[in-house]
Amino acid sequence: MKAVLTGDLIDSTNYKPQELDGILNVVNAEFEYFRKTHQTDFKIFRGDSFQGVVLDPVVALDLAITIKTAVSKIAIQNKSSSGLTDFRIAIGIGNINLKRDSILESNGEAFQFSGKTLDTMKGDYPRLLLKTANEDLNDEFNVHFSLLDSVTSKWSVASAEVVYYLHKGKKETEVAKILGINQSAVNHRKKAANWDAISMLLKRYKTAIANYTANGN
Repeated sequence: MKAVLTGDLIDSTNYKPQELDGILNVVNAEFEYFRKTHQTDFKIFRGDSFQGVVLDPVVALDLAITIKTAVSKIAIQNKSSSGLTDFRIAIGIGNINLKRDSILESNGEAFQFSGKTLDTMKGDYPRLLLKTANEDLNDEFNVHFSLLDSVTSKWSVASAEVVYYLHKGKKETEVAKILGINQSAVNHRKKAANWDAISMLLKRYKTAIANYTANGN
């Protein structure tokens, strides 16, 4: 089994061309990082959407959180819509029957799960969904993801940037140095962002998906 992530930028028409260019540069930098650290293939299409294949579905949520926090920490002034910059992302896990040089020409269960699920995501929420052949697994994580949406909707740019670096494995002291603030400020933002609860979700996802892909059910 493989994972396919399909995403689109929320309220993309509300960004100026230079703002959208900056967002896509950030996203492409993360895609390049994924290629070096994981076996992935991501492509941007339509100028505001992306699709990617992740060979190890266990890390799919990690990559989704990285993308979301990477763009949420971008401070954009006078944006037409309220809230942080964010992507809707659908994670589909299943088989891939046709893999061509371009992932946009590939097909299979994982592509269909991801693409069709993203098509159902209209409006501001939900912003993250999982689709597999196991409906119990889908139900469990889509409840978790709804709660995650509720948490992230209250984030500030400061919260998002702290979560971004913590999720990258940085220690509080390292994050403080990167951001030019003291460690107590990092710890405060970490608690405000509910990082500990997000970490628990990431661990639960890895365990559940590892079991699912190993057993096929």
